[in-house]
Amino acid sequence: SIFVLLTVLLNKSLLTRPVVACTTTLDQPTLAHQIHISPRSYAGSKAASLHWTSERAVSVLLLGLLPAAYLYPGPAMDYSLAAALTLHGHWGLGQVITDYVHGETSVKLANTGLYVLSAVTFAGLCYFNYHDVGICKAVAMLWSL
Repeated sequence: SIFVLLTVLLNKSLLTRPVVACTTTLDQPTLAHQIHISPRSYAGSKAASLHWTSERAVSVLLLGLLPAAYLYPGPAMDYSLAAALTLHGHWGLGQVITDYVHGETSVKLANTGLYVLSAVTFAGLCYFNYHDVGICKAVAMLWSL
C-alpha cells in the first residue's frame, strides 16, 4: 500500500541505496518497482563537500574578478580570468553530464570529451592572452564598438 511505500522511502537508512517496493492494486498482480536513490558512496563524503565549497568559491571569485578586470586590466588578470572561467565552465558542464548522461560508457566518453574541451579552452585562452590583446582588452574593445 502507499503507507508501506512511504515508510520505506522515509526510512533514513534506505535513502542511500536502491529500494524495491511492492505495490498491489485490485486489478493487477503484485509488481515490484525499483526506485533509484543516490549511491551510498557519496553520502556524507568529505570530498563532495569540499568540491561543493570549491565551486562556490570560484563563483564568488569570478564575481570579484569581473570588476577587477575592468579596473586593473593586465596579463595577471587575463590569466586569472582564463583559469577561473575554464574551471567554472568545466564544473558546470560536469554537473550537466552527471544529471543527463546515463550509462557507464556514455559517462566515460562525455567526461573524456569534457576534459578535452576544458584543456583546449584553457590553452586557447592562454594563447589568446600571450599572442593577442588578452581577455580584458578584447572585452574592452567589444564594448567600445
